[in-house]
Amino acid sequence: MTISDVTRSDLGRRWLPFKTLTGATPAALSLYCLPHAGGGASAYLPWLSKLPGVAVLPVQLPGREGRLREPPHKRMAPLIRELADAVLADGVREWQMVPEHHSPLTTYPQGRRPYAVYGHSLGALVAFELLREFRRRGEPGPVQLFVSGCVAPHTRFDDGPPVRDMAQRELVATLRRLGGTPEWLLSDPSVLEMILPAIRADFSVKETHRYLPEPPLDVPITALPSTGDPRASQELVARWREQTTEAFELHTLVGGHFAVFEQAALTIKHISEALRRWV
Repeated sequence: MTISDVTRSDLGRRWLPFKTLTGATPAALSLYCLPHAGGGASAYLPWLSKLPGVAVLPVQLPGREGRLREPPHKRMAPLIRELADAVLADGVREWQMVPEHHSPLTTYPQGRRPYAVYGHSLGALVAFELLREFRRRGEPGPVQLFVSGCVAPHTRFDDGPPVRDMAQRELVATLRRLGGTPEWLLSDPSVLEMILPAIRADFSVKETHRYLPEPPLDVPITALPSTGDPRASQELVARWREQTTEAFELHTLVGGHFAVFEQAALTIKHISEALRRWV
């Protein structure tokens, strides 16, 4: 095994811990799924094997679950640099761009399938910056970007005081209002001690991020807002359409911030329809 093989294997184990569980063929389209603030790769486990022809690849950020001993990132730029290296090591670099009648930007692999990216809440913002980093490096973009629980990156939305500096009691109350975190986690002081550092760090990534204007992405975007999301208004989620030169679709779910997980079957249906011509 070469040094590059060792590096690739190590990156895969850390960043894509459930890759061996997908059950997908090597030719499957890869869907990299980025979690919400404080969330881990396990948030996407129920999606595994639910999308025929698609390898759902939940991404594990440092500081949680199997990477609990690693310090979480508190700023966007270093997180994006490491994440980009990890995804490229998984095979994006092997793909090439060739013309095709559907779109001049169709991505075709050399012996592999194209890829897509899904991000929820903070994960949507991370996904957006990841694709801009790929573009700066001259790497091929995905065939589709999916975003949910996050306003368009160039817009402003007052979602309350900064979470990263909240007292523990206030932070726990905020997490309860948002939903998505089991009550047994929020009620156990020893568990809180383990999970709150990553939550604070993730909110620091979001709250210190500053949008820098660049041309829109040449990537189709599907946005999945929800009717009762206190951190992402439907109107501002719809403005993701301004971040692409390609097709844009909006599918609104009824529910709160985590509606895409609570209504997984509907979310998967929208993903499947967007990726149908690629699988």
